[in-house]
Amino acid sequence: MSPAAPVTGADSPVLRVAGRPVARYVTRPELPARCSPRPYLHPVTTLTGTAVTEFAPADHTHHLGVGVAVPDVEGHNFWGGRTFVRDQGPTELDNHGAQRHTSFPLRDSDGFVEELRWVAAGAELLRERRTVAATPLTDRAWALDFTFSLTNVTSGALTIGSPATNGRPGAAYGGFFWRARKEDAAPDVLTPDAEGEAAVHGRRADWLALVGSTWSLVFAGATERTRRDPWFVRTAEYPGVGSSLAHDTRLAVAPGDTAVRRIVTVVADGRLDAPAAAALVRKAVSP
Repeated sequence: MSPAAPVTGADSPVLRVAGRPVARYVTRPELPARCSPRPYLHPVTTLTGTAVTEFAPADHTHHLGVGVAVPDVEGHNFWGGRTFVRDQGPTELDNHGAQRHTSFPLRDSDGFVEELRWVAAGAELLRERRTVAATPLTDRAWALDFTFSLTNVTSGALTIGSPATNGRPGAAYGGFFWRARKEDAAPDVLTPDAEGEAAVHGRRADWLALVGSTWSLVFAGATERTRRDPWFVRTAEYPGVGSSLAHDTRLAVAPGDTAVRRIVTVVADGRLDAPAAAALVRKAVSP
């Protein structure tokens, strides 16, 4: 990737694989505060043009394609929607933060490096460096390589939580999140050794595949630390997959320290079975 030119308010890079557009990145979305405004990728498509993301669907208007969303950073909501309050449940609070695009230190047609500020209640809590790259795999599949690094820029300890750590079992969402395409039938979901939402949700696996009618998404943690985060999975209520930053306990980030995660997602035309998904993951994550 090469140094980027200065960006403008309307700047929305388009990622390409072998010259084909496969994803649009929106840096400065105009969204209500309740949606926790943040940059996102949408639409993301297969190489033949099938969309595999959704933006602000009616069931969850704060689901924004592909990005990083966290429901609890020291009590501030960077996910959007209601906040889960212990012994009270989902509650409307005026506690939403925003991720603000700062610059593209590097940018090219196949990816970029981005600097962001996570701001809430007039203060900056986190500074993020985000690296996104689109790479070809086969004539029917490509990979989205997504790394985010969150640095605590406050003078005190900072913790990241989820509804699960706040008392709602099974709701450890927060981190990398992909809101997938909703179809008439729920997608299939599988890992190397399990199938079905109940069997894979909240568990660790080297990869996890979401398989729709004519498309497949295969998510893989690309570092040892990322693979320790369990998967958050929804198929029946809506199709979505994330990697949980705070599953059992809150994630603590000391002043000046950085939490880093890297997820590689295979985006494929057609319905992949387990052997095909595993083979594409090996190709996508290989050094």
